[in-house]
Amino acid sequence: MSNHSLKEFIDVLYRKHKAEWEATPSNHQCVGWLNELIEFLFPDNHLNRLSTYEGRLKKNQIDLENILLSYLDPTVINVEKTVDNFYQSLENIYNDLRNDATKIYDNDPAATSVHEVIVSYPGFYAIAVYRISNKLSQLTIPILPRILSEHAHGRTGVDIHPGATIGVPFMIDHGTGIVIGATSIIGKNVCIYQGVTLGASQVNKELSSVKRHPTVEDNVIIYARSTILGGTTVIGHHSIIGGSVFLTKSVAPFSNVFNTHQLRIDVKQPDAGLVF
Repeated sequence: MSNHSLKEFIDVLYRKHKAEWEATPSNHQCVGWLNELIEFLFPDNHLNRLSTYEGRLKKNQIDLENILLSYLDPTVINVEKTVDNFYQSLENIYNDLRNDATKIYDNDPAATSVHEVIVSYPGFYAIAVYRISNKLSQLTIPILPRILSEHAHGRTGVDIHPGATIGVPFMIDHGTGIVIGATSIIGKNVCIYQGVTLGASQVNKELSSVKRHPTVEDNVIIYARSTILGGTTVIGHHSIIGGSVFLTKSVAPFSNVFNTHQLRIDVKQPDAGLVF
């Protein structure tokens, strides 16, 4: 490549990158804001003055506003109002997360306290980031929710799209390898173990506005390494999905679905006498 051609390439690259930078927030700033918010909600040290809480929250609000102003057009989105709406929902997010942590504690014999779950369980951290990024997504904030969810994915091995709908309480046990797609709907009191995928039965860009991922109703347990695919697939409430199950069709409420052999799936429809 000649010096002249190289100069042209550098110029094109600079202009392209400049346009992308201007339309994207700083990954470092986004993750810093997230961790400070989680630290505010669940501090790991003693804060002995009310003003300390107030000051930290005010700084966090300003940081979010600056992040949004760094890449969003204020004539298109009212940044101040959007930030206010997010923080008005913060108490609900906190209460939901306390319920999630309590659910994990109540169902994990290894957990010694709710606080232990909050400060050390990767599944809880993944849920916390989901609930924060989901609220941002509901406020139609672009890009930022995905940066946060991918940060949690890298840290925990749990990949929850911020657009998914997940009821309260929700439990992730162990967590590594879990994938929950964008149009998944998960009810209340659901427990999911490691390696579970709630995915699409086909990948096609033209289906981006279509429900592609399963619905899991209330009080369902999905054990390790199971895969459930398809936007019309519904796991009925109070069902148990055993380990290493592959499903592309709905099952009725109170079903027990388990893998009796490596290559065969048996579906037991409601049977009060069957214990999984």
